[in-house]
Amino acid sequence: MTYTPTPADKFTFGLWTVGNPGRDPFGEPVRPRYDPVTLVHLLAEVGAYGVNFHDNDLVPIDATPAERDRIVRDFKAALTATGLVAPMATTNLFSDPAFKDGAFTANDPQVRAYALQKAMRGIDLGVECGAGLYIFWGGREGTETDAVRDPREALKRYREAINYLCAYVKDQGYSLRFALEPKPNEPRGDIYLATVGHVLAFITTLDYPEMVGVNPEVAHETMAGLNVLHGVAQAWEAGKLLHIDLNDQVIGRYDQDFRFGSANLKATFFLVKFLEDVGFDGPRQFDAHAYRTEDLEGVKDFARGCIRTYLILKEKARRWNADPEIQALLAEINAGDQGPVVYSREHADALKAREFDRAALGARGLAYERLDQLTIDLLLGVR
Repeated sequence: MTYTPTPADKFTFGLWTVGNPGRDPFGEPVRPRYDPVTLVHLLAEVGAYGVNFHDNDLVPIDATPAERDRIVRDFKAALTATGLVAPMATTNLFSDPAFKDGAFTANDPQVRAYALQKAMRGIDLGVECGAGLYIFWGGREGTETDAVRDPREALKRYREAINYLCAYVKDQGYSLRFALEPKPNEPRGDIYLATVGHVLAFITTLDYPEMVGVNPEVAHETMAGLNVLHGVAQAWEAGKLLHIDLNDQVIGRYDQDFRFGSANLKATFFLVKFLEDVGFDGPRQFDAHAYRTEDLEGVKDFARGCIRTYLILKEKARRWNADPEIQALLAEINAGDQGPVVYSREHADALKAREFDRAALGARGLAYERLDQLTIDLLLGVR
């Protein structure tokens, strides 16, 4: 197979991913900074469906109104020329020194007001470029010491900000939804709304919960030692999986943002299989970076690699679902399943009176080793 992407795959990259110059806390940039138009054409060349951006990825924070209009005009012209779309946008509320103590949760009310202003302008920009989804990653919404802020107050401020921005979107008549992106730590020592579960609980407290969902990221859940598939599945089951950030990560390390599938291949396989099995129709964004060793051609190799790995694993998932031995084993494992259990007094009385053979239940082998090895065989290409 050629594993050629199509628009139906909805593969997207952020300007900050392929545009990353390779700078890290210990080293200066190793690649030039390319303008948004150049990056749009690069993504078209590698077969992407769309491009996403922070407000300041596209328009510098100190741009004049005239400069802003010119940049946006050129960006939209590049989208038209390449056929790419911009389905998602977000606001950078973490880079500027003004946000050193957070944005929506900062102790300084002027910082919180500035964050709302910047977010509203970013929302306007995203809608202007065609975005239907807006992401909020609270990279600075956290602490190094809990002496500085009661976490209840932080959540109250966070809630007020999201409620305000939901009301703004409704008042403007925008067809836009929000997704909150969890992360446990880095750049703050501890970040509020650390995992998918934290976000799902938080959404239920909002004024407009129907407008807000989750944007899970592989690396962020993995950093905390969690199973990203389980978080994604819970978000899906709750009807809140609006977007997903695909990359890879080694447990316990800094936020590595590796090329998709490059570290945990089996976990990546089951994530792809889940997204395809349930028919997830949102963008599949690769929020990752090329190694610092790479030049521009290496960045293209990185982007193509993300896409290729997804498509390979998509095909592997199709074969797993069609494999007679795997499916027969699954049927054997799940034999006797009678569907959902619904309470009634009669059912409860009968269940309490039923006798179970505990010894037989405990003695039954479940053949999970065999099933897992069949999966490994398939992934390694010997099935």
